[in-house]
Amino acid sequence: MILALDRVEDTLAAIRSALDQSGIARHVTVLDQGSQPAHLEQLAAAIADRADVSLLCAHTNLGVALGRNRASGFGHGRVIVALDNDAVFATTGTVAGLVAAFDRDPALAAVGCRIVRFDDGADDLSSWGYPPALLPLSAGSFPTATFVGAGHAIRRAAWDTAGGYDPALFFCWEEFDFCLRIIAMGWQIAYRGDLVVRHKVAAEHRVAWPERRWYQFVRNRLYIGRKYGDSWPRLLPRIALYAVKGAWNGLTWQTLKAIMAAVVMARMVRPRSLPITAVAYVDRCDGAYRGSWHQRLRREVLVSLDYPTTRPESAPAAKRHPA
Repeated sequence: MILALDRVEDTLAAIRSALDQSGIARHVTVLDQGSQPAHLEQLAAAIADRADVSLLCAHTNLGVALGRNRASGFGHGRVIVALDNDAVFATTGTVAGLVAAFDRDPALAAVGCRIVRFDDGADDLSSWGYPPALLPLSAGSFPTATFVGAGHAIRRAAWDTAGGYDPALFFCWEEFDFCLRIIAMGWQIAYRGDLVVRHKVAAEHRVAWPERRWYQFVRNRLYIGRKYGDSWPRLLPRIALYAVKGAWNGLTWQTLKAIMAAVVMARMVRPRSLPITAVAYVDRCDGAYRGSWHQRLRREVLVSLDYPTTRPESAPAAKRHPA
């Protein structure tokens, strides 16, 4: 499943990469979300004779969450594999490896791939959605509380049970929100560093932090906190840290707007606390690697939103999972 918005050559490369996957039965679904007419015609012409590719047209940008819901609903395979349209699978056996992971572990609901930069194969730090302390294990495997959307797979049975992504999120944190729901149902998520996606990190149509990405990041995370039972007083430390990070990056007004929007947005849902088992799972697979408040302040708050070119220092906790 691939979401497309212009970038035709990159999208066609992603489609070719998906079609080149071997050892599995597959059908590629492409959902175009408002490409320029000439680009859409070019994309349609390139795959017109392919019975194993379906092109859907939304005519407008539905967002990542609703777009993936629409594209996933079109298919019926037992595993949903998603690939960004500026990415390719590193090998022809990547998807077969993802399917094999589900076959080996009936409790597994989702698998996140290792996302590397297309040009040099180094870890794409803009697509590292896990605690910084786990980055030294990027080539290994570990249980996790989320996955990165650029390249991942979801067991359809888990997808159907959870009901897909929350469309209200549009983009940012939609994977984490989905994972919290499936974790609450008893499913598990894994990161697999041996299953690799090469990401071109295209700037075109990528929302920059100073524009709207930071707003979405803050608004959606606070909304998710309320959605799963956190009171506003309990969210105050997170709000304060977002305010500090926003100010550190010159985005104070965007932070304040996001906080106010989260308050309004949270009124749309009835808060439901996660089961104790789910809270324990998230703490074990994520919170335990975040470190102390002092460490989090230094590693995750007082930092630039422009991604670093070098890896952050590792923490002793990262040794808990073998590479």
